[in-house]
Amino acid sequence: MLFCLVVAFSGIAFVSTAAPVRPPSPHTAIFFYGWWGSPARDGSYRHWQQYGHHPPGDIASDYYPARGAYSSSAKAVLDAQMREIRTAGVAEVVISWWGRGSFEDTRLPAVVRAARHHGLTAAIHLEPYPGRTAETVEADLRYLAGRGISDVYAYQPSDISAADWAALHERVRSVRLFAQTGRVGFAAAGGFDGVYTYDLLAYGGATFARICAEAHRKGLLCAPSVGPGYRANRAGPDRRVKPRRAGLTYDAMWAAAVRAKADAVTITSYNEWHEGTQLEPARPRRGYSDYGGAYGLRGPRAECGYLWRTAQWARAFAARRSIFGRPLTPPWPACACA
Repeated sequence: MLFCLVVAFSGIAFVSTAAPVRPPSPHTAIFFYGWWGSPARDGSYRHWQQYGHHPPGDIASDYYPARGAYSSSAKAVLDAQMREIRTAGVAEVVISWWGRGSFEDTRLPAVVRAARHHGLTAAIHLEPYPGRTAETVEADLRYLAGRGISDVYAYQPSDISAADWAALHERVRSVRLFAQTGRVGFAAAGGFDGVYTYDLLAYGGATFARICAEAHRKGLLCAPSVGPGYRANRAGPDRRVKPRRAGLTYDAMWAAAVRAKADAVTITSYNEWHEGTQLEPARPRRGYSDYGGAYGLRGPRAECGYLWRTAQWARAFAARRSIFGRPLTPPWPACACA
């Protein structure tokens, strides 16, 4: 198994609070998936094999990870991943979670420990698991708050009525709640503390100014989601593509978030390999796309190009400035893949 280690960039400090107030300074969060499995660690491959693929050489992704078809239960993997995230200037890891008792729930303690060990805030991406209702979500929030989680990002919140969201959140105020939506009125009526977008296809950078302006008028936080691109051809029947354009797509979305005066930036994603939105290092392999050419980089350096660019954007965003159109310049965090 291959490991990329990124060092040398300091992160941007941010401590999540339970109170629904504007953060004291802009910060960056990233969506993280702890659902990957391998036979050696988990008895079988998980997620890498979906849609009829046969890992480790044949996986359900258009890109091939530098770490190979890894297991998220491996402590060394989690440690290296959280180190990369922290040195990329990210403050908060938003962990995909599919409800109490799910496979992702069993992984949650280890992921949270790894995140906190590297000075990262651990948050939850509340997924639309089967049977999710207002009653189960209220119990989820209490369960997560008891484990020290204070930020929860609710994906597809319109599956539950705004009135029900408002009522359950009023009863569980120890958690700050974000709605994945461009319908700011729904989020306000639902008693949410903020909005985010996640979906790079439905919400491009051109939507950020409108969403953030509406959010701020209603007293909500705005955390639009940026990402490098989208390609899910090998993971299922989805043929939609948002090309990476050698890093230009990622830069343009960051620049739009800066112009929109976002309170925070959420990144889609660190390691959602199915949809090709990941920043985690990918290596060249026959039949797969890679990061070659991104920000003018080739060879081993290209594998970490998006993490390096994230470090530059996180610092620029904290200073409320844009680096759109500027080259990726040294000093860079060291990245060694062997």
